[in-house]
Amino acid sequence: MKENISTVKMPVAVICIFVWIGFLGAISFMEAWMKFQAPGITLPLGLGIGRMVFNALNKVEWVMCIAILINLIFIGKDFLKFKNITFLIPLVLLITQTLWLLPALDARAQLIIDGESVAPSNLHVYFVLIEGIKTICLFIFGVSLFKRAKSIQDIT
Repeated sequence: MKENISTVKMPVAVICIFVWIGFLGAISFMEAWMKFQAPGITLPLGLGIGRMVFNALNKVEWVMCIAILINLIFIGKDFLKFKNITFLIPLVLLITQTLWLLPALDARAQLIIDGESVAPSNLHVYFVLIEGIKTICLFIFGVSLFKRAKSIQDIT
């Protein structure tokens, strides 16, 4: 009797993708706004915490991203193929966040911490949109790395 089971094309990449998604969910979609609900957390204190946490998250994202890239290169896959677009989009967005968005948000937070008045901005909206797009793309890419084996003999 043949069994249908799932196999994973790149286990290291799959692990990194879903760990990355976990970090995004826990930090970007939960911690970021919940810290301001805690008793005694002022806006400057919350922004200071946020700056530290998002700096650390950015580093973790780069570790996950580089591990995925190494996994793609190691197995000889051309990661610039269109089928990998759901990985390339988060890569481009991560570069954008690292070089532009996070420094802009950091500078803005520092002004508020220093007691300066800042004009309204859409930077946080951009950040949330980017995090949402990264999460969706990473999920699609992670799922795409699973394949259906027709039988146990197909994977041995």
